[in-house]
This record gives sequence, structure tokens and C-alpha cells, in this order.
Amino acid sequence: MILAAALHLALIFPLRYPLPMQTRTLGRTGLQVSVVGFGGIPIQGVDFAEAERVLNRALDRGINFFDTARGYTDSEEKIGRALGRRRGEFWLASKSLVRDAEGITAEVETSLRNLRTDCIDLYQLHAVGSENQLERVLGAGGAYEALQRARTQGKIRFIGITGHSRSVLLKAIETGAFDTVQHPFNPIETEWQDDVIPAAKAAGLGLIAMKPAAGGALRNVPAALRFELARGMDVVIPGMDSLAQVDANAAVGLELRAPDVEELRQLEADRELWGNRFCRRCGYCMPCPNGLQIPMLLLLQGYWERYELRDWAVERLQGMEKSYEDCQACGVCVERCPYQLAIPELMRRGAEEMPRAARE
Repeated sequence: MILAAALHLALIFPLRYPLPMQTRTLGRTGLQVSVVGFGGIPIQGVDFAEAERVLNRALDRGINFFDTARGYTDSEEKIGRALGRRRGEFWLASKSLVRDAEGITAEVETSLRNLRTDCIDLYQLHAVGSENQLERVLGAGGAYEALQRARTQGKIRFIGITGHSRSVLLKAIETGAFDTVQHPFNPIETEWQDDVIPAAKAAGLGLIAMKPAAGGALRNVPAALRFELARGMDVVIPGMDSLAQVDANAAVGLELRAPDVEELRQLEADRELWGNRFCRRCGYCMPCPNGLQIPMLLLLQGYWERYELRDWAVERLQGMEKSYEDCQACGVCVERCPYQLAIPELMRRGAEEMPRAARE
């Protein structure tokens, strides 16, 4: 009865009566974050006016954790413009792919300007995908060194890491250098609960679930969020680009529960549908004998098909040295892939769709 009344009031007075949202402590940061956060990828695809409506609705619905990145084109700018005047109401996270100290120092300054703030709560080393990259960022002159300096200067508060490789993130956790870890976790990519999630919990790191809807592969997003929150994640960050998506996802945080039998059935059906086509970006297929960046090509294909960020995907495809049509179907990647993905077939499909789109 109370929940129904709250929902009714929120529909009538969406700005004045924000929905209550459950919170969790983000590991040793101590930040009390809404269990449902906001992922900053999809707002790249809407204009600034619509992004402002979506972002403010999220904040009004109780979402207080916003995650973006330097690589998400104008995502930082949209968040800064929409929420800059409300900075005291939420926690802010961004991240960068830059690995050296000088470069990431410039990235932090750009993020501060774009986000219209003097301090970013969490700055993350983005998509660290190999042990060599981890050693690079943690070594002398590496990005971590500069982030420590930025923290001392009060420009950031905490340092996190993101990635798609379980082995690399396990090593990162062991270093004790990071406050949070962000990785994919959803009903398709469940293997993280075998090692990374318990290791991060034991080390006191905050857990952030990226790709909670498996990049758009899962049709019942609220059920997926419930699945992830019931399995130990502190915050899930679905991407949202409409008011309806915000309302549906934020409602998950009103009363935490595990997915019911029907929701589990729907999630399992999606898992079976995508099982032999879903790339987890683990990188075990690399290096490709023909020089293809397989995980990136499959990622761009996913952005094209599921996120519908087509201009963004095509722009990055055009900057790559080799593309889908360069696949020789040698099968080496299939032998290496722990999930037995039919990678040559996915490359063939990409060759049919993406190059044609790039020429249009």
C-alpha cells in the first residue's frame, strides 16, 4: 500500500516528490550510493535538451551515482550542463583510457571543466585489459601516480579501475591500490561471481556493475538489475536515454528483491538466445593472426545493433586499420575463445552491415 502510494505521488509530482531509493556503501570509499546508478553511454545519442530532462529525472527519482568517461564523446558535457547546479546532490564518477601521468593529468582537467565541478568523487583507470597495461599505469610515470597527485590536490576523491579481464582485475585487487572495481556483470556474464566479486568484497573495494543489461541484449532490464543487486553488487549503472527508462530502472531500487520465477525465465531465454554470439571482451582471442582487434570490432557491432549509437560506432570503425572484411576465418580465435563464440561468422555479419553503413 505504501509503495503504491509513493508511485502514485511520483507520477503526479515527479519533481517535488522523488521516489525513495535504497542505498549501499561503495566499499571503503564510504560513499552511500543509490543501488541503481546512471551509466553515461546512451545519452550521447540524444540532444542536450533531452539529456537534461533525462538526467534531472534520474536525480529526482533518487539516483545519486552518475558514471561517465572521457571517451563517451559529449556525455561529460551533458552531465555538467544538466546537473552542475545540483552538484551537492549526487556522486560523480568518470574515467580515462590514458595510461601515462602527463596524459591523464590533462584528462582530469578536461573532465573537471566538462562536468562543471572542482572535484570528481571517483576517477577510474578505464578498460585496463592486460597485465602489461596494469604494470604501466601503476609504474613510474604511470597514470596512477598522477591520480594520486590529483587526489592530494583535492581534484578527485577516490581511484578506481575498470576492465573486462577477470585475471587482470584480480591482480589489480591484490595490489591494494584501488578503492573500487567496475566490471561487466549481468545474467549472461555471471562468471565474475566465481572470483572477482568475492575478492573485491574481501579487500573492501566498492563493486560497480557495468553492462547490467548486457549492452542491450537483455530485454527485461529491471529483472536484470534485480539479478545483479541480489548477487553482491553495490551499484548497477544501466545506460538510459529516456524518461521511461529512468522510471522503470529507478523503481527497482524502491524495494530490493530477487527476480521472481517469471523474470528468471525471461533472463534465461535471453541468455540462451545470445549464448553463442555474445562477446565478453575478455581478450583471450587475441592476438589475431590477421591483425584484427576482435573485441573492439565486436563491441562496435554491439553499439550499432543494440545501443543504436551508429554514428559513434562508424566513426571509430573508420579509424581502425583493419575491419570485419579482413577476417580470413582461420579459426584461431574460435579455438582460444573460452565461450566458443562463432567469431568468423560475427565478422562476416559485421562486414555486411558496418562498411555499408560507413559509406552511406
